[in-house]
Amino acid sequence: MQTKNIMIVGVGGQGTLLASKLLGRILLSKGYDVKVSEVHGMSQRGGSVVTYVRYGDKVYSPVIDKGEADYIVSFEILEAARWAEYLKDGGTIITNTQEVNPMPVIIGACEYPKELEAKIKALGINLDAIDALALAEEAGTSKAVNIVLMGKLSKYFDFTEEDWMTAIEQSVPAKFLELNKKAFLLGKEA
Repeated sequence: MQTKNIMIVGVGGQGTLLASKLLGRILLSKGYDVKVSEVHGMSQRGGSVVTYVRYGDKVYSPVIDKGEADYIVSFEILEAARWAEYLKDGGTIITNTQEVNPMPVIIGACEYPKELEAKIKALGINLDAIDALALAEEAGTSKAVNIVLMGKLSKYFDFTEEDWMTAIEQSVPAKFLELNKKAFLLGKEA
C-alpha cells in the first residue's frame, strides 16, 4: 500500500494530540506501519499545533511535506487555510467552522480573515466543514471537538464503527468514555 498522509492541525489546548493518538491506534490495529510526529510550537499560548500521521506498508519518515497530505483535519477554520498548501491535489480538508482569534487579532494588530470557507473552496480544495463545537457541546462538553472531527474523518475510511469505538476506549479515561463515543457518532452523522 502506498503511504497515506494525514495532518491534524489546531491551536494549543484543542486536543490535537489525543486525536492523533486515537488515529494512530486504529491504524496500528489494522496492521499498518504508522509514524506520528508532533510539532507543538506555541501550543501553551494558543499557537498553532500540527501533528503528522503517516501510514502504509512501510513508512520511513514521520514528516509530511507541502502537497503531500491526503487529509487535513483542522480544529479551526484559519488553521485550515494556514495549512492548505500541504494538501495534495484531490485531497480533502475536514474542518471545524469555529474561529479562534490568534494573538494578533486579540491585541488588535489585525482582523480575523473573512469568508475563509469560500476562499478555501475557491482554491479548488475539497472542503468538508462542520460546526464541530456545537456538536461537541451537544455531546456534553466543548472539549470533545477533537472526537467529533475524528467521527467526521471516519467517513473517509473503511474501518467499522466498532474499530473506532475500541480505539476511543483505549485512548480516553473511562469517566469520559460515553461522552466521547456520543461526540464521535455526532461527528460521523454530521
